[in-house]
Amino acid sequence: MAKGYWIARVDVHDEEGYKPYSLANPTIFARFNARFIVRGGPFDAPEGTARSRNVVIEFPDLATAKACYNSPEYQANMKIRQAHSLAELIIIEGYDGPQP
Repeated sequence: MAKGYWIARVDVHDEEGYKPYSLANPTIFARFNARFIVRGGPFDAPEGTARSRNVVIEFPDLATAKACYNSPEYQANMKIRQAHSLAELIIIEGYDGPQP
């Protein structure tokens, strides 16, 4: 079964205000067996417009990734993120087919 992923690009405009969001996420994500694949770090953006932070979170499957996003806990925490940052987030199913 293919994994599910959150792919987020974020610009934080208030670091102190954003901290409670970051601190609450591990507890929320643990309930959904999520793990960080990418969490910040140096990057190159050879095409398009970049944001200052990039995050990829892996879930057991697409349904679990969606359930985490729609959970009451994350929906409440998301309001903190939205107040202190600008972000794009997609929820996508990973590829589980043959490789070239």
